[in-house]
Amino acid sequence: MPIHDYLHPTHCPIERPRLEDMAPATRELHDAIDAAIRRSGVPYLHPTDTTIQLDLLGSQRMVAWQEAKASCVFDAEKCWSQLPQVYARYGVEATRSLLDEVCRLENARGAVLADSGMQACAMLFDVLLQPGSHAVLCRQIYNKTRKYCEWLAARTGGSVTIVDDGDLAGIEAAVDKRTTLIFAETYTNPLLRAVDPEQLGGLVQRLRAQRAPSLRLVLDDTIASPWGVKRPLLDFEGIDFVVASGTKSLAGQDRDLWGYIASHRIDALNELMDLQAMRGGILDGRRAQAILTGLPQAERNFARRSQSASRVAAFLGSHPRVSEVHHPSLPDHPDRAAVERHYRLPGSLLSFRLAGADEDAARHFCDVLATCTVPRYALSFDGLATKLNHHRTVSEYFTPEEELRRSDIDRLVRLGVGVEEPDDIIACLNWALWSHDRVTPHDVDAWQEARTQSLGIYDARKTS
Repeated sequence: MPIHDYLHPTHCPIERPRLEDMAPATRELHDAIDAAIRRSGVPYLHPTDTTIQLDLLGSQRMVAWQEAKASCVFDAEKCWSQLPQVYARYGVEATRSLLDEVCRLENARGAVLADSGMQACAMLFDVLLQPGSHAVLCRQIYNKTRKYCEWLAARTGGSVTIVDDGDLAGIEAAVDKRTTLIFAETYTNPLLRAVDPEQLGGLVQRLRAQRAPSLRLVLDDTIASPWGVKRPLLDFEGIDFVVASGTKSLAGQDRDLWGYIASHRIDALNELMDLQAMRGGILDGRRAQAILTGLPQAERNFARRSQSASRVAAFLGSHPRVSEVHHPSLPDHPDRAAVERHYRLPGSLLSFRLAGADEDAARHFCDVLATCTVPRYALSFDGLATKLNHHRTVSEYFTPEEELRRSDIDRLVRLGVGVEEPDDIIACLNWALWSHDRVTPHDVDAWQEARTQSLGIYDARKTS
């Protein structure tokens, strides 16, 4: 029946309009969508790609989804992040598959994915830090993590205590009945201290029983990764949440920004999902699929980088122009017992200081080393290329020098070892260690300008 017969507001044919009677553009679009659905078995609303929502065919599936969500929330047996896709702000098919991988890696009952590691931390703090509550943070956690927690506590009438990493007595003394959060990192950045998950988890169990019933322990496993520990962290009593920036080892190619929270505490995970559904921050499907596809290679790369970083750290540790090196593989590591007992791989990140160098000299050394092109001067770690930076310049630029010295993070060079041959990385380091004081700032400027011109890229020294 012609479509124009359906266009009169005073009457309408009894039969429903047929797609074959509609305009060519309409037919072509919906025939292509149907063909794509038949090929994939998933009712995406695009002829060639996945979409942020599905064809639910009617209200029945949405009602079933809402009832399943209610069951998750009230029964606390499952996090509703694992429900079938209805809209991408809650999750898509690829994120559900990645959730399964995260749960397997962390041996977790549930997980929530986020669009970055910092988003994952912020959401978790929003749920755990109630008005007037108290948090205990280990000193060397990521500075943005610390800053967000302090900002949130100030807004909600709470408080934060900073305790040295590994100081269990200090942690115990800091906890009171208001304390709802202890936050530590498995390997810290930039000094690569190593937490003992068994000892810290046991302490939290005892403190919960004695005086802080709402206390929760969160471990950031970004640097060690689930591949770097001998036993999943959630297997230890007292550890409630594992949070991580998957951008680093689990993505491993500097392409995909994401993070996650894993836990056995389904009630809290459902609360996190409710928060995420309101404000956003979900990992999108394209990145999730890329991450899933790359996980086997990412695991191999992480092992390779860890092995290479150990060789580089040993070389630096024996170098007459290096005063100290920080890496979990080294025999004089301050947490040697914890590393040997609980960690399988030492990770790719290391830091070191030059003998006799002040902050400006450390910065200049990094600039000179970057002229080798291996490594590259960049902010993060666990990509394909080895990266270096001057810690104060990229992470603590506005922190007073006396505070840096007090925290023992002054004058540091950071190196995130990549997948290159370790001898090539060592050769560049050795040249820069012996030659940096013969290369002038003018020489560095000239190299950067020539490099900019030869590559046809922006001048990184200009900000506007």
